[in-house]
Amino acid sequence: MSATTLTRMSDNRVGTLLRDWRQRRRLSQLDLSLEAGVSTRHLSFVETGRSKPSPDMLLHLAEQLQVPLRDRNQLLLAAGYAPRFAARSLDDPELVPIRDALGHVLAGHEPYPAIAVDRGWNLVASNGALAPLLEGVAPELLEPPVNCLRLALHPDGLAPRTLNLGEWRAHLLHRLERQIALSGDESLVDLREELLSYPAPPGPDVLPESGEVMVELRLASGTGELAFFSTITTFGTALDITVSELSIEAFFPANALTARVLNETATAAADPALVRSRP
Repeated sequence: MSATTLTRMSDNRVGTLLRDWRQRRRLSQLDLSLEAGVSTRHLSFVETGRSKPSPDMLLHLAEQLQVPLRDRNQLLLAAGYAPRFAARSLDDPELVPIRDALGHVLAGHEPYPAIAVDRGWNLVASNGALAPLLEGVAPELLEPPVNCLRLALHPDGLAPRTLNLGEWRAHLLHRLERQIALSGDESLVDLREELLSYPAPPGPDVLPESGEVMVELRLASGTGELAFFSTITTFGTALDITVSELSIEAFFPANALTARVLNETATAAADPALVRSRP
């Protein structure tokens, strides 16, 4: 096989990948060409393999298409270029500032719960305020690696305590579906199929009415109904794959009882004598 033929095969692979990402974003060639500032003709040539993009052009198009860093490496490899983005372990010495930042954010959110998860929703880190959420969860679901979606929807996880399970399940599955659409990650497709196999409340899963402020997680507890809403934070300027795939979900109390329970739990944990003195 000639070098020219091999080059064309490589160009066709990268062109196919680019077209797949463009279609996943529901953009026409004209849409992408306008956003990227390149001619439609050149973009068509790239997608059909008639023109080989430079690495900078390839990364520019990937940026416009919001391609995850992990997949930008795949685009570069398909075009015959070296990967640009590292995927360090969080234990890597170069990521000490990231670990420190993660620790500060999680600890700073106490006495309210907060978790950090990776691309596959596996728990990376958490603060010390999760106890009220994890009451009654089967021990095997807390064995590493802990998958937070599995923990939330498994019949031995939080599902039996979730008072609005249909609504919360719909919310989590909607987030997962959006992530699958954005990333094309097959492992997330497998996770979705697993979650869909779990028992669900009778009737269709529905998101809240448009008049609602946000989706709450409502849990039964021995002290009454605990209610939470959450915010999500990511490292928006990350150039490392591992860091770019981290997200922090911070839970806030949605009613006065929840705030009181979380504060009392934190106080008791800080001073065990308070636990012993309770009737």
